[in-house]
Amino acid sequence: MCGIAGELRFDSQPASLAAVERITHHMTARGPDACGFHSQGPIALGHRRLKIMDLDEASGQPMVDSSLGLSMVFNGAIYNYPELRTELEGLGYRFFSDGDTEVLLKAYHAWREAMLPRLNGMFAFAIWERDTQQLFIARDRLGVKPLYLSRTDRRLRFASTLPALLQGGDIRNELNPVALNHYMSFHAVVPAPDTLIAGIEKLPPATWMRCDSQGTHTQQRWWQLTYGAREEEQNYRFEDWQERTLQTLREAVAIRQRAAVDVGVLLSGGVDSSLLVGLLREAGAADNLLTFSIGFQDAGGERGDEFHYSDLIARHYGTRHHQLRIQESEILQQLPAAFRAMSEPMVSHDCIAFYLLSREVAKHCKVVQSGQGADELFAGYHWYPKVDGADDPVGAYLAAFRDRTYEEYAATVQEQWIRGDFSGDFVRRHFAEPGATAAVDKALRLDSTVMLVDDPVKRVDNMTMAWSLEARTPFLDYRVAELSARIPAHFKLPGDGKYVLKEAARQVIPAEVIDRPKGYFPVPGLKHLQGETLEWIKQLLTDSSQDRGLYNPQMLDRLLCDPQDQLTPLRGSKLWQLAALNLWLSEQGL
Repeated sequence: MCGIAGELRFDSQPASLAAVERITHHMTARGPDACGFHSQGPIALGHRRLKIMDLDEASGQPMVDSSLGLSMVFNGAIYNYPELRTELEGLGYRFFSDGDTEVLLKAYHAWREAMLPRLNGMFAFAIWERDTQQLFIARDRLGVKPLYLSRTDRRLRFASTLPALLQGGDIRNELNPVALNHYMSFHAVVPAPDTLIAGIEKLPPATWMRCDSQGTHTQQRWWQLTYGAREEEQNYRFEDWQERTLQTLREAVAIRQRAAVDVGVLLSGGVDSSLLVGLLREAGAADNLLTFSIGFQDAGGERGDEFHYSDLIARHYGTRHHQLRIQESEILQQLPAAFRAMSEPMVSHDCIAFYLLSREVAKHCKVVQSGQGADELFAGYHWYPKVDGADDPVGAYLAAFRDRTYEEYAATVQEQWIRGDFSGDFVRRHFAEPGATAAVDKALRLDSTVMLVDDPVKRVDNMTMAWSLEARTPFLDYRVAELSARIPAHFKLPGDGKYVLKEAARQVIPAEVIDRPKGYFPVPGLKHLQGETLEWIKQLLTDSSQDRGLYNPQMLDRLLCDPQDQLTPLRGSKLWQLAALNLWLSEQGL
């Protein structure tokens, strides 16, 4: 797990190694164990290394293979690299290291972009072809590993985080109005390629791009989820899908155990994380399996922890369990640091939970497994039944998920930011794309390939890497994702969602955890604003130093007059959403 960076010049000038060094050093937390650079004419590459799967210095990066004419920086983990290495050795390739980095480099030489479907893992990487003077960059199927880009007519830069790219300079300090509408309307999800900064974009998931030293580039999506059972699966019974689900998850958990000695699990006490604990035990996890749970102060009559269920699983499997209880004062103290760690502003309360939980986990291990993706893949959210039975499924989806109607958005921001209903148009276009027929499948596809990537997945990456912690997400194994897309919706929707997954889980974990009410990482203090937290939010929104010409003062007054009841359809605070953007911009020096 690492941080990568680079620059490719288009103007016949040598790449700026100084700019790449500044960008790379800003990502020290992503790779505290080693640092390296490579510069050759128009290209410069930088790398920060977190040693997990291969500790040998021979696997250091940037990795240069002069005989093949290739140089590479790589962030992620290729779980099936031993099998790929054996295949490449059969083709005559010889290796000087033992890890997945060199396997990836030689796989590109052997198969070029055709290697991408062969990879099982999480990755973002860049490969420089010396002889053709071309840069090839790619990102994994579900965007588990990030990659941000900054392009001008003179150069292309890339990095694992947006704040790091800012350190290179030469980027317009302007907000992107399309992204602002998404942020405030779509639960802070800004679909690729946009970001909130006008001069920075992100490579979409499951996409590769090739760019030469003249600035000519091509880009292609190399994978997508297709919904509907295969021909041989048309007569599958519920029990068949249930067994396939459990078997595929077993394989996903087991392959992520490779080269991991001390592994922890972020244990919320829900079905997803509890199932991971059970499957890790089946996969032979040692008796010192670590589990970690977090809880917050109650607020607004809402309980701030779910320790009853996480404790139940910890006792059942005899894990070395750690509870982390957080007071309001520590939330306020740590929120600025959490927002500094965000590549893009995120409003989910889970962010501060993951940030503080990762701090605790990093004291005990370097690898943690997390259950992100199950709700999006197996229909765990409350809006899927509404979309499934709606005459207007797009309208039903927007009503359930979108934080504001376009009319309310236009009343919230100042006039210069009112450019169009970009979030609504995006959903309408996405629902119209081929590859999914049923309305609920269209919603699942949108959530799995867009919302999941730019909310839960990004949240886990940003918050764990802030503490040099590698997070592995078995539910995001592409085989699990593809299987989930083939399972008929009527096997997912019953029982408040995730029915097939829950029934499969009964073979592994206690029923009490499966039949419990749905939970989440709650931070009631950021939802029911009161006391010291409310005063801090007011300062973030009304202090003259925070005025960036974004918000309509009349709307701010209205929200502040009734802070307790200004909630979005997903039960988040509208005030917190506005304040969070100001906080992120301030922490990034924007």
